[in-house]
Amino acid sequence: MKHQLYIFLFCLSWAIPTKAQQKDTVATFTLNQAISYAQKHQTSILNAEIDEQIAKNTVKQTIGIGLPQLSANADFNDFLKMPTSIFPDFISPLVYKAFTDNNVKDGNGNPITMPPGLGGSTPVQFGTKFTSSASLQLTQLLFDGSYLVGLQASKTYKELSVKNTKRTKIETTVAVTKAYYSVLVSKEQLALIDANIDRLKKTLNDTEQLFKNGFAEKIDVDRLTVLNNNLVTERENVIRLLALNVNLLKFQMGMTIGSTLSLTDQITTINVDSTPILNDGQAYNRRIEYSLLQTQQKLNELDVKRYKSLFLPTLAAFGNTSANFQDNKFSNLYDKSFPSTVIGLKLSLPIYAGGQKTYQLRNAKLEALKTQNNLINLQNSIDLEVSQAQTTYLNGQKSLENQQRNMDLAKEVLRVTKIKYEQGVGSSLEVTTAETSLKEAQNNYISALYDMLINKVNLDKALGNINY
Repeated sequence: MKHQLYIFLFCLSWAIPTKAQQKDTVATFTLNQAISYAQKHQTSILNAEIDEQIAKNTVKQTIGIGLPQLSANADFNDFLKMPTSIFPDFISPLVYKAFTDNNVKDGNGNPITMPPGLGGSTPVQFGTKFTSSASLQLTQLLFDGSYLVGLQASKTYKELSVKNTKRTKIETTVAVTKAYYSVLVSKEQLALIDANIDRLKKTLNDTEQLFKNGFAEKIDVDRLTVLNNNLVTERENVIRLLALNVNLLKFQMGMTIGSTLSLTDQITTINVDSTPILNDGQAYNRRIEYSLLQTQQKLNELDVKRYKSLFLPTLAAFGNTSANFQDNKFSNLYDKSFPSTVIGLKLSLPIYAGGQKTYQLRNAKLEALKTQNNLINLQNSIDLEVSQAQTTYLNGQKSLENQQRNMDLAKEVLRVTKIKYEQGVGSSLEVTTAETSLKEAQNNYISALYDMLINKVNLDKALGNINY
C-alpha cells in the first residue's frame, strides 16, 4: 500500500507542473494563422459544416426513395370469440318453389306450402380460433415526376449548403481581420502613450529642478503634472481596451477567453495599397451572397417543375409473398401453411384535386419571379456598396496621410518649443500646449489608422476579394 502511495505522489508531482505549464502556454499568431485557426475552431463554421453534412445525407435520403423498398410483416391472432356472419336462407324458398311448380303433394295428397318464417337469415361462424401469417413485400418506383425533380433539388440544396459554409468562412475571416487590426491599433496607441509619458516625465523632472533652483514657477510644474496624470489615466484605459480587443479576437477565432494570446504582426508590416482600386462592374459575380441567391433561384425553378410534375401519373411495381397458418389448436397452428404470392403494377393518375395544384404552381412561379427581382436588386446594392467602400477607402487614405503629417509636425513643434523653453526664450504654457497638441494629433492618427484598416477590409469584402 505504501509503494502505491509513493507512486501516486510521484506521478502527481510531475502532473501538476505539467498542467501549470500547459496553462501558461502562449499561443502566437500572425494574421493569416489567426484566420486559419478560426476556420477550424469557430463555432459558426463548425455548424455550417455540420449543415453541409446534413445536406449530403438529405441527398442520399432522397435517392433512397427511388430504390427498392423491402418490408416484412408477421402477426398472430387468437379469437377469444369467433366473429359471426349473418347469411340469408335462400335455399329453402327455392326448394318449396320447385315443389309448387311440379305440383308435389304431401302424404295427405295436399299441395306443399312454405311454412311461415322460412327463408329468413341464419348466424354462421367461419374460421379457426388461431391464425398467423408472415409476409414479404417489395415495391419499386418506376416513374414519378416529382421524385425526379426532388432528386435535382436535393443536389442543389447540397450546393446551397456548401456555399453557405463558404459565406460563413468569409464572414469569419472579415471578423477576425478586423479584431486583429483592433488589437494592433490599440498596441500602437499604447506605444505612443508610453513614449509620451517617458518624454513628459523627463520634461517634468527638468522643470522640477528648474523650480527648485528658482528658474521656473510652480504653475509650470503643475501644468506638466496634470498632463502626466492624464496620460497615465489614458494609458490605463488603453490597457483595458487592449485586453477587451484581445478577448474579442479570441472569441472571433473560437478560442477560449482564458487562453493566452500573442500577436506577431506589427502595425508597420501591414501592406496598405495606396493605388486607387477601380470597380470593374463585376464585383457581384465574385460575391458569395449573389451566388447564394442564384442557387436559391435554381431551387425556385425546380419547385416550379415539381408542381408541374404533380399533374403526371406515377407508376410503381410491387410483389408480395406470404404464408398463412390456421388451426383451432395452438399446438397444431404451424404444422401446415397456406402460401400466397402476388406481383403487379400500380398506376396512379391525378384527375382533379379542387385546383390546389394549379394555384401551388402559380405561387411557385411568383416566388421564382421574386427571386429574379432580388437578384437585380442585389446586383445594384453590391455596385453601390463597392462605390461607397471605395470612396471611404480613398478618403481614409488621404486622412491617414494628413494625420501622419500633423503628428510629425506636432512632434517638431514640441521639440522646438522645449528648446526655446530650456533656453529661456519660451514659456511653459507653450510647452504644455505643444504636448496637448501632440497627444491630440496622435489620437487623430490612431483613429485614422484604425478607420483605414477597417475600410480596406470592407472594400475587399465589397469587391469579393476575400475568399476562403
